[in-house]
Amino acid sequence: MERVKQLKDSGHGLYMEIEDEKQVIRISASEPRCVIHFFHRDFRRCQIMDKHLAKLAPKYFDTRFIRVFVENVPWLVERLSIKVLPCVICFVNGVSKDKMVGFEDLGNEDEFQTATLELRLLQNGMIRKPSATPQTYTTASTSTRQEIRGRQDDDFDFDLDD
Repeated sequence: MERVKQLKDSGHGLYMEIEDEKQVIRISASEPRCVIHFFHRDFRRCQIMDKHLAKLAPKYFDTRFIRVFVENVPWLVERLSIKVLPCVICFVNGVSKDKMVGFEDLGNEDEFQTATLELRLLQNGMIRKPSATPQTYTTASTSTRQEIRGRQDDDFDFDLDD
């Protein structure tokens, strides 16, 4: 519980804007996994990326999600060679692990699904699948048939006599 409280106090589970360049560097260096969206307020595609990252941040509590207005961090923009927006850079223990420029890796369409971005972040190790909910087993009240994980396969035939 203490760790969860500590993570929550440090901004985990939120998608927040950081304005100070030194704070951005400190966050990316101190977090085990950090996703940073470099954006511009006037760019429509940056707003689209914001929408998707805002959905993912509360779902993946172990990864820190932040956004940075490029005009506030000119040194980082130059250092990381950011030339096209939106730009999402993924850091693991302070080291850049992955860089998504525009929507090229997301189908190159404005209407991509959040699941597409989520899959990309899962594949590069930036997010981990949430732990499964505890398994529940119930017995149907009108028969002796049991349901496992809510699955009901009434027409399932298991036949070994092929």
